[in-house]
Amino acid sequence: MTVLVGYASAHGSTRSIAGRIGTVLAERGLQADVRSMAGVEDAGAYEMFVLGSAIHDRTWLPEALDFLARERDVLAIRPVWLFSVGVPAALRGPWRHFGAKEEGLVRDELRTRVTAVDHRLFSGVFLREHTSLVGHLLFRALGCRYGDYRDWPRVEAWASTIAARPGYAARSRRGAADLGGGTRGPRSLVAGRPAKESWGHSGKA
Repeated sequence: MTVLVGYASAHGSTRSIAGRIGTVLAERGLQADVRSMAGVEDAGAYEMFVLGSAIHDRTWLPEALDFLARERDVLAIRPVWLFSVGVPAALRGPWRHFGAKEEGLVRDELRTRVTAVDHRLFSGVFLREHTSLVGHLLFRALGCRYGDYRDWPRVEAWASTIAARPGYAARSRRGAADLGGGTRGPRSLVAGRPAKESWGHSGKA
């Protein structure tokens, strides 16, 4: 199965998480293509989508939202998995509950744009140079700390869950066998595509 792991990244965290997801999917037998959503020329060439964006003001970056709008018809007939990248793990004390609330708000907003199998909110890297002076003062006033909050085991576990869905890896193995074990380039798949599924969670968030 050919998979687009598309991302929209502000400072590199989302790109790195997309890369790790792509690696796990490839290790599980899927043909993953990791690239910026802004650089995708033929979305119809992919059989599945894993799409992620950094969060600014509780929403995805403009280039990611543009992709969802531009490729609405294709995404409506393919399995779609979504992830967002913020800094909920940087919050301390009573502010931690805002992280959980943010995931719900982002997920609800995305629901109005695309039907997906699942959505996850991951933490990324947050450094002083990533925010304004006002943002810095507020961040510190809340008792938060700058740092690298990427949880690689959690990212890899989620990617493994995607690859383990019935029929995903099996289709990739059949495709490779049909071509004598070679690597198959992206192609459009309409007939025989997996059934479109509704939003849900595959395990703990």
